[in-house]
Amino acid sequence: MVEELVIAGVSVASAAVVYTLAAARVVKQYERGVVFRLGRLRETERGPGFTMIVPGVDRLRKVNMQIVTMPVPSQDGITRDNVTVRVDAVIYFKVIDPSDAVVQVEDYRFAVSQMAQTSLRSIIGKSDLDDLLSNREKLNQGLELMIDSPAMGWGVQIDRVEIKDVSLPEAMKRSMARQAEADRERRARVINADAELQASKKLAEAAGEMSKQPAALQLRLLQTVVAVAAEKNSTLVLPFPVELLRFLERAQQPAPVARTGPAAQPEPGQQAVAPPAPGPAVDDPAAETLSEPGTVDEPVQEPKPVPESPAAPKAGPQAVREPGPGDSSADPIAGDAAGSEPDGVTQNAEGPPSVRPLPPAA
Repeated sequence: MVEELVIAGVSVASAAVVYTLAAARVVKQYERGVVFRLGRLRETERGPGFTMIVPGVDRLRKVNMQIVTMPVPSQDGITRDNVTVRVDAVIYFKVIDPSDAVVQVEDYRFAVSQMAQTSLRSIIGKSDLDDLLSNREKLNQGLELMIDSPAMGWGVQIDRVEIKDVSLPEAMKRSMARQAEADRERRARVINADAELQASKKLAEAAGEMSKQPAALQLRLLQTVVAVAAEKNSTLVLPFPVELLRFLERAQQPAPVARTGPAAQPEPGQQAVAPPAPGPAVDDPAAETLSEPGTVDEPVQEPKPVPESPAAPKAGPQAVREPGPGDSSADPIAGDAAGSEPDGVTQNAEGPPSVRPLPPAA
């Protein structure tokens, strides 16, 4: 009898141990337990720590209450201004009602992921490219509202949504780079023009002060020379006043000579003739033919002196030979036949021919 009681006690203890092991559950600090008894949700949630359920009757499901970070896959879309972009984002959410997260939706993680992708694609189509690049905070708030509205019925709270990256086509990147470069160049030109305006005003004030004291300009010139010479250059740039150059130019011009007397005044109806330029004068056309263009003029030898005779007239440019009754040169035809010189040219014995003026025509 005692043995039967001992065996029964051991059996009951073993069954109790097995029942305890089967009914014992441990819920972690960041989890909550939802109990289904015979498929029906129990209203009370199991908190963190050790808890017991009815084996074979109750089923405990644990729900994580931590904030979940879920990346949203890249979504291709066309913005409102017809630009193709690819946008990816990240979403932060957590479960605030374990019962709804288990009962209202099959898999709340997958549901939140799909809703985030749909909302992201929708927000791309409603926004411009400039908004995607500059007003991301506004887009993040709008995206958070779009995802949070259906997620509240699933026991999920959207904590934050961030757009990570916006990928643009290469052609659009080059266009935006050119636009930004042009904008920066415009601002640089405006700043440079403003600086020039301010500098011109200061220079005008400085010129006004220097005009009161002429020596100030000379001192400024010397300071400039010192500044240039301090750089150890072999070339020294010295500014030269333009007024001095103009003074020298006026000094080099010859003064006009005033003519006096009746010879200086032209006759009525006759134009005034300017005096000829200095240089060799040629009085006779026959002398001009002595040097032809394209030939090299030989040096002219001075004629040797010819002894004068009482019968022969003096040779020279002003000597005139009077034809005599027996002279053959009186006849032009006879002179040409005898090989004499033409009229107005007299051949001396030695030296170049002498030139005499022709008699005036009758």
